[in-house]
Amino acid sequence: MKRIALFFLCFFMWKAEIFAQDPHFSQFFSSPLTLNPALTGKFDGTFRIAGNYRDQWPAISKAFVTSTLSVDAGILPNRINPNDTWGVGVMAMTDRTANGILTSNYISLSTAYHKGLDEDGLHQLGFGFQGTYATKRLDGSQLNFEKELDLNGRWTQPSDEPIDGRNVNVNYVDFNAGVLYNGSTTGYNNFYLGVSMYHINRPKESYMGNGTYTLNPRTTVHAGGYLPVGQTTTLHLSGLYTRQAGANEMVVGGAVAFNLTNEEENPTNFYAGSWIRLNDAIYPYVGFEYRDIRIGASYDVNYSQLKVGSQSRGGIEISLIYVKRPPDGRKGIPCPKF
Repeated sequence: MKRIALFFLCFFMWKAEIFAQDPHFSQFFSSPLTLNPALTGKFDGTFRIAGNYRDQWPAISKAFVTSTLSVDAGILPNRINPNDTWGVGVMAMTDRTANGILTSNYISLSTAYHKGLDEDGLHQLGFGFQGTYATKRLDGSQLNFEKELDLNGRWTQPSDEPIDGRNVNVNYVDFNAGVLYNGSTTGYNNFYLGVSMYHINRPKESYMGNGTYTLNPRTTVHAGGYLPVGQTTTLHLSGLYTRQAGANEMVVGGAVAFNLTNEEENPTNFYAGSWIRLNDAIYPYVGFEYRDIRIGASYDVNYSQLKVGSQSRGGIEISLIYVKRPPDGRKGIPCPKF
């Protein structure tokens, strides 16, 4: 009975994933191109590589495993206004649900232009656009249906479900867009506000062969910034609100960066903090930044009713960001980090 209960719990969560929210990361600040296309090229450096890995609800084997890799860079710096930034990027993401019963793969191309609003370039307004090609596969051979359950608790009865015993493949093209304001008052602090919308064209999916499901738009408002609070510490704060098809999520939190080397231009930082996903989970975060690389780790702890099924183990998440600094080591315009 335990295996049956786990199956139905996994199946319920799989359905919730399809009809509620997209795959997403607790460390949303470390996955810029899944958060807002307008973040493309918005960093202090020549190019950026970002990777994320998330294993959600590990108490249930392989319930949701999501990973992504993105690369973005600024282009034509000598052909546009020196206070402007034009970025392009590519992202790949894969999401395996219910031990691979549903596998989703995405490849995205994005671009964003950030226009300087003042003579020093400390304030910018950016607009971004992203196109995505998505492929999904539902493995019906791994599914069991109610009609198949016999009186002895075995899956031996015939099923008339159209997807039983076969693979169903779905693919579509998706469009996303966003806007981002980024500012600084001193050249050493930063604050930003962004709005993004994914699935603008409302692509359709069909798994059962007798109808289609429209993928509802996902709208996100996110904001944050950082502020030096001493000679060797910086406070980072961020949050977001996202809504899709009646499901919504609000996250707030922050981390403190401790400068371990007391360097101003290229410090070695240790980060410690926590974020809370309201009515769901709290997740402590630690990170380490050395030269061009920042590694982060967080762990979700459910406190909602889901804690019964997840055993309060929400999920582990690892992130890595590599930002290639300018060759001359100069400090650029402050950009969002968390």
